[in-house]
Amino acid sequence: PYILAEVAAGLIWRFVYDGDYGLLARIWTAFGAVPPQVLGEPDFAMAAILVVIVWKYFGFHMVLYIAGLQQIDKTLYEAARIDGASSWQLFRMVTVPLLGSTIRLSVFFAVLGSFQLFDLIMPLTKGGPSDSTQTMVSFLYNYGVTRMQIGFGSAVGVVLFAISVSFAFGYKRLAMRED
Repeated sequence: PYILAEVAAGLIWRFVYDGDYGLLARIWTAFGAVPPQVLGEPDFAMAAILVVIVWKYFGFHMVLYIAGLQQIDKTLYEAARIDGASSWQLFRMVTVPLLGSTIRLSVFFAVLGSFQLFDLIMPLTKGGPSDSTQTMVSFLYNYGVTRMQIGFGSAVGVVLFAISVSFAFGYKRLAMRED
């Protein structure tokens, strides 16, 4: 899923979530229930988008963690087992601390990616219903491009840039100082 373009993934999942003809609707009608309009209800739309985001980016983060796990020296586990460590203690005292830099990198990518989320939002909901799935970039697009309020859209872009840069440098300074 990670190599699939975001717009293509959004269009596929829009069909899956379609309340009349989609896969989800077929499953609900097979059990005799009325299918929900998942992308049309403000309470469910963001959860549906989060499912798509997790589906799309799970593989990327999994590869990061696999690479991090491969860097851990196996002799550390052997030494901890000789000292009588349980499986939980191995995980808590050896694996998690040595995966610290990978965890921090994964969180960094996830947060910065959430600031810039646009390509999945537009084909799925276009920021609706009732602006419940609006992100900063889709808000910028709706005002700066669609409504032709160039000045306001530019201001939103500058604020988004300032937030992203502040987060990147702050996170680097506070959380990733040892990496």
